[in-house]
Amino acid sequence: MDEFVFHNPTTIYFGKRYEAEVGRIAAQYGKRVLLHFGGGSAERTGLLPAIRKALTEAGIFYFELGGVQPNPRLSLVYKGIELCRKNSIDLILAVGGGSAIDSAKAIAIGTVYEGDVWDFYTGKAFPTKALPVGTVLTIPAAGSEASPGSVITKEEGLLKRAVNADCIFPRFSILNPERAFTLPPAQIANGVTDIMCHLMERYFTNSKPVEFTDRLIEATLRTVIAAAPRVLANPTSYDDWAELMWAGTVAHNELLNTGRVGDWASHDIEHELSAIYDIAHGAGLAIVTPAWMKYTLKHDVARFAQYAVRVWGVEDNYFDPERVAREGIARLEVFWRSIGQKVRLSEIGIDDSRIAEMARKCTDDDAHTVGHFVPLRSKDIEAIYRLAL
Repeated sequence: MDEFVFHNPTTIYFGKRYEAEVGRIAAQYGKRVLLHFGGGSAERTGLLPAIRKALTEAGIFYFELGGVQPNPRLSLVYKGIELCRKNSIDLILAVGGGSAIDSAKAIAIGTVYEGDVWDFYTGKAFPTKALPVGTVLTIPAAGSEASPGSVITKEEGLLKRAVNADCIFPRFSILNPERAFTLPPAQIANGVTDIMCHLMERYFTNSKPVEFTDRLIEATLRTVIAAAPRVLANPTSYDDWAELMWAGTVAHNELLNTGRVGDWASHDIEHELSAIYDIAHGAGLAIVTPAWMKYTLKHDVARFAQYAVRVWGVEDNYFDPERVAREGIARLEVFWRSIGQKVRLSEIGIDDSRIAEMARKCTDDDAHTVGHFVPLRSKDIEAIYRLAL
């Protein structure tokens, strides 16, 4: 196990009743709030009106910035920064899923920075301070409600990049499983896929021994695999959504990567797909991840075989671990298909015309490698895209 420091400052309010207390909770951080959200679903379900009422009753002045899209855009982040500076905002309250939360985090670090917030996403600068961020989660998926990460897309150049910094851990997050009841099946499938990939990115590591966190990740994966079909069959099952929502938070709140170095190549490779084609992140991961597994399998066949046995129930075979490992990958694809995902680029209408471009962009023309389990160059990434066709 590697040395580590673990700290998660996000206070989680989990359950049905805490939405009504959002005003009281937010008031701990000031009296001027930017309410940041996506489209009309939070309005239609009554969530935004309830939050506005709670903020008003708590004596909070709130300003609104809607319009967050999947793969949140830098242009809207700039508008949020301007709003926060103009109105002396004390807290940014994100209402929605990972896109709204990631956008709020970008606004939070950009407001207190003299330069261009995009500097943080290109590595030209590193954020050390931010406005406080709170969240009301509606989509279990990204885990951004308790993580130090933010992913933003710059429209010019179609660049999707991430930053991770302790200063953008949300100060609090309100999680009510009832808020997921109205999600459409495709969004449920994309959320489930994202959660699973957060777990698998951590699972495939060169750090040893990591038995304790291996077991935690395996258990979380098995919980998600069991809960997903149940919420698809019964979208108003509070108990099943509770399992899935909490698993999604724990999958990405840094606990499960303690003492180990995760990979994250699949995420970086997928970012190029969703930057150019504007597909959902989870949909892209369902295609990229199995291809990455097939490409890197021989680096550590024993780990892939362990994953197959412990997560997917493949019968162990000490004489042919590669067969076991490949069966685990096959079962992952079967599961994702069973919840409505596509697992090939051709199935979503993407051909090979921009594969070389995406591979070059992923490594900044081979200025760096991608991934830790197996460091990948652009030629490797191009091969993975082709495996995914």
